[in-house]
Formats: sequence, structure tokens, C-alpha cells
Amino acid sequence: MPIYEYICSECDSKFEQLRPLSQYGQAADCPKCHKPARRKMSTFACFSASAGGMPRTVPGTGGSCSGCSSGNCSTCAS
Repeated sequence: MPIYEYICSECDSKFEQLRPLSQYGQAADCPKCHKPARRKMSTFACFSASAGGMPRTVPGTGGSCSGCSSGNCSTCAS
């Protein structure tokens, strides 16, 4: 089951909830005020291990290595 992120328009609370894929479009009850909250678009960075075992940013995900802008962790200073 995926974890979805929600934001409540009533009390502005942000929360996550583990729900079946079949409920992806349905509102979830806010744990603070119990009003229906809408699902928000999740943002994340994705990393993968290179052949040498070092982490590298997966192209197109917008992540970077520890503040490095090269996109290639093998060029970052340790």
C-alpha cells in the first residue's frame, strides 16, 4: 500500500496516510479536525547506486549529492 500526503484546507494540517491504491483519489479525514483533507502532490529526490556503489542522482528527479550541483557524486569532495 502506498503512503499518500494530505493537507487539510480547514485547519492547514499536513499528514501522511497509508491507503490502498484503489483509494488514491478519495479525501482522507484529517487527524486533527476530522474534516475531509485533499491529497497533495508528493515531492521527493530519487537516488540510485552507480556501478562503483556510490550514490548518484537519477536523471530527471531534481535531486543532488549533499549540496553538490554536479549530479555525479564521484566528483564531490568527501
